[in-house]
Amino acid sequence: MSSPLLVIGNKAYSSWSLRPWVYMRHHGLAFEERRVPLYQGDYKNQLFSYGPSGKVPVLIDGDVRVWESLAILEYLAEKYPPTQGWPREEQARALARAISAEMHAGFAALRQALPMDLRYQGGARPRPVEVDADIAHVVSIWSDCRSRSREKGPFLFGSFGVADAMYAPVAFRFQLYEVALPPAAREYCDALLGLPAMRSWLEEALREKEVIAQQDPQNGP
Repeated sequence: MSSPLLVIGNKAYSSWSLRPWVYMRHHGLAFEERRVPLYQGDYKNQLFSYGPSGKVPVLIDGDVRVWESLAILEYLAEKYPPTQGWPREEQARALARAISAEMHAGFAALRQALPMDLRYQGGARPRPVEVDADIAHVVSIWSDCRSRSREKGPFLFGSFGVADAMYAPVAFRFQLYEVALPPAAREYCDALLGLPAMRSWLEEALREKEVIAQQDPQNGP
């Protein structure tokens, strides 16, 4: 049986692609990677050939085709139970699903003001109050989850799961834009950034040549 195909965008920009990629890489799941540089040539036609949304990421596993980050992570968690994508405890699992869905649908101000551009070297930048509110909410989520799971491991619910994959791009953003964090949130952010899979993604992003001036939040930040 052939390995699943994961279609992604530019590693320097595509936070949506990062989420399933880092989950699969961290857990040692075999997959073929196909990168479609966004906003280059006939990229849109290429993306529509993989999935009906015309966006990244897309997972193709035999006859199964999944084209949205959180849905892909849900699929992977079900197909590969040893990855423990969701916490076993009912209350923790409900919380993990809630914060994952919130990351998927919310934090618009943070996404807009602090886009994922892994070659950005400008450091901190002025932020609207709405962005600081989003940052404070992320910090609150991280701190609450870590206070519940500190003895189980370094991630939100102990071991690296779906919720961590959903928040992985935020760790890059906080690093790029030098966002000050309280100790518990900083510790968690550093745990994400220290993952070999995250370091590999960053190294490969820095080798990319494409430059995207304007990004679609659903494909880029």
